[in-house]
Amino acid sequence: MDHVALLTDFASERRLTRHEALSLIDIGDLTPLLAAASRRRDWAHGHQISFSRKVFIPLTQLCRDVCHYCTFAHPPRKGQRAFLTRDEVLAIAEAGRKAGCKEALFTLGDKPELRYRVAREELAALGHETTISYLAEMASLVFEQTGLLPHVNPGLLSDEDIAALRGVSISQGIMLESVSERLCARGGAHHGSPDKAPAARLDTIRRAGALKVPFTTGILIGIGETRAERIDSLLALRDLNDRYGHLQEIIIQNFRPKPGTRMAEAPAPDLQDHLWTIALARLIFEPGMNIQAPPNLRPGDLSQLVHAGINDWGGVSPVTPDHVNPEAPWPHLVELAVATRWAGKELAERLAIYPAYARFATEWVDETLRFSLYNLIDADGWPRKDPWCPGRGDALPMADVGLIHAPSPAIKGKVRAALDKAAAQVPLDESDITALFRARGDEFTAVCKAADALRQRVNGDVVSYVVTRNINYTNICYFKCQFCAFSKGKLSENLRGRPYDLEMTEVAERVRVAWARGASEVCMQGGIHPSYTGMKYLELCQAVKQAVPAIHMHAFSPLEVWQGAKTLGIPVDRFLARLKSAGLDTLPGTAAEILDDEVRATLCADKINTSQWLEVMRAAHGLGFRSTATIMFGHIERYEHWARHLIRIRDLQAETGGFTEFVPLPFVHMEAPIYLKRRSRPGPTFREVILMHAVARLALHPHITNIQASWVKLGPSGVRQCLSAGVNDLGGTLMDESISRAAGASHGQEMTPQWMEEIISAAGRVPRMRTTLYADAVPSQRLVAFADRAKQAVDHAPRAACAS
Repeated sequence: MDHVALLTDFASERRLTRHEALSLIDIGDLTPLLAAASRRRDWAHGHQISFSRKVFIPLTQLCRDVCHYCTFAHPPRKGQRAFLTRDEVLAIAEAGRKAGCKEALFTLGDKPELRYRVAREELAALGHETTISYLAEMASLVFEQTGLLPHVNPGLLSDEDIAALRGVSISQGIMLESVSERLCARGGAHHGSPDKAPAARLDTIRRAGALKVPFTTGILIGIGETRAERIDSLLALRDLNDRYGHLQEIIIQNFRPKPGTRMAEAPAPDLQDHLWTIALARLIFEPGMNIQAPPNLRPGDLSQLVHAGINDWGGVSPVTPDHVNPEAPWPHLVELAVATRWAGKELAERLAIYPAYARFATEWVDETLRFSLYNLIDADGWPRKDPWCPGRGDALPMADVGLIHAPSPAIKGKVRAALDKAAAQVPLDESDITALFRARGDEFTAVCKAADALRQRVNGDVVSYVVTRNINYTNICYFKCQFCAFSKGKLSENLRGRPYDLEMTEVAERVRVAWARGASEVCMQGGIHPSYTGMKYLELCQAVKQAVPAIHMHAFSPLEVWQGAKTLGIPVDRFLARLKSAGLDTLPGTAAEILDDEVRATLCADKINTSQWLEVMRAAHGLGFRSTATIMFGHIERYEHWARHLIRIRDLQAETGGFTEFVPLPFVHMEAPIYLKRRSRPGPTFREVILMHAVARLALHPHITNIQASWVKLGPSGVRQCLSAGVNDLGGTLMDESISRAAGASHGQEMTPQWMEEIISAAGRVPRMRTTLYADAVPSQRLVAFADRAKQAVDHAPRAACAS
């Protein structure tokens, strides 16, 4: 077989067959093999090499096995306990927590109670019959007391063992090591070690897959196996993963001879042999598989390991030694980051559970651990790097702020390809947009710079805003949206606060006050009151226009329109026509949340679905209405959902041209029912907020040219940063804002025109007061808005509300 041809033309999506892998056993020059593996890794994993910041807890070093290379396990020693005590376990875990660890790695010998009486006696004194039972208690204790996520490596397990540990650990693992039965025979590395029987270890891995456990495994090279046996070991693992999809990483660990063991004089595998095995593993498994090599076992060869195709360093502890390889200290994380960058990659922290499994936590993580995981991750399953959350008034994460304003970097890979497509005005597909949302480090900077450059070309330096008043006419709602902390009433999900339903006289008065204070628009939305029909919305239009005929009425989301039409028994387009005749001018594009029914089935199951939302907007645009478009993000969804949402908005805009702007609305979690029920993340990260605006600018161009940032969600400092990532509009001054504040937002209920223009000017931009439809504000209206010095707090509760 022509090795060079095989490897040069090896498609990123396909995998080596056994025949092809065996043909590479005697390959002389590794260059084409390593190049193919490196390309494949880059195609799937980009520029990141991940690691987990862990603390190593050796629960017991007694073991019934006698592997002839191991110094971790040893017989009972006089004066030493067989097991760490609860206090000792907690002390190690707490030290790890203080050092910033997120993983508690429990490593231990296999079933020592079956071999040693002292183990049985200590377990009995601890209140347990088995090591697995004590491990489960300790993992639960560490999780509850420190918040660290346990990963357990306890050896062979039954279904009952795996199920018990699944409830207290985020992931589990066992090294296959090898499928070679020869190694279990006399003279072999595993002779006398019943738990190293290949069939038994494969059975444990199989059982973990059947029980939906994110699982770590791998092979140990250089213990007497052949290269063909390594290939068969990897293929056996591949077969199990094809069946269950649960193998989150494959470790290619190199044997190191240790003094005092029977294999002390055995030769260690050389670097070339290690690189060959890593590269084969990369090509045997699917591209997205995580291939790991421990950095402490080849400290001088990290660049070569990267170039062979790894994308993960494994767990690295700033606190505890590698108890399995005590002669090999962990590299300092700063040194590891430098070495990784030297190899042309960026070091990225992950959790014990890999992002691909964290993203699907309802499938892979026990309910007892899920909420803690949600609080630790972003929408892609990677750890949050800072405590910032939307609406809470947190200080901005300066690392991300610095990246927004960093010089334009040179990048390559999927992000570069997507940016090049955007620059050529080729419509971005779901994979392109998802790649942009995954941008970190230099790639994040590049996305921000591209969006900002496009904003400059399209909008110049002008940043617009509108003087408006929000009128939320009722907070009573019979829908049960899981994110909403605004609605009240017997059927709502949040019963705090006083329900109200404004009288028409109160609505009219608020409109007159808004006009007197310089507002050109009233924005009107509310809950779906059980007694409302479409007539209520027509009456609201009449009340507004009778109060101030010239004011622009921006009101009623697609949900209100759909419900109004349904209650009157007429088609949506007919109801919209009646609203238009009654004085409605434009529609807000809220109730969109995430335009993907997979998300909506959990987030707002009784609300209109994706096609219905789009149907209302299509009908509205067809009647000459303009509307905004929104996305409410950062709760239970994933990046592919964001991408689908943007594509659906873009496609409808290409058809109708009716959207005036796109408005990202970060999820404010503090009082949201879904978060209080422990079923969501605490909003997007700041990086994700910036990217939502930047990617929207790129993905929606040239169809939507105005990208707005919400000062209510992000605060003045947050929206100022968005102005460097594609944003050209800051929305409305509001006067009254209750929906975000009900969810816990702390950024107030009004932004004066003066303050709005100060924010814009401080960013080096030119402020422009606009109308709803982006014309310049009428000069007389601008004078009134700036002359208004009435800073009295607007009473937010209704002054004339009916009982409910």
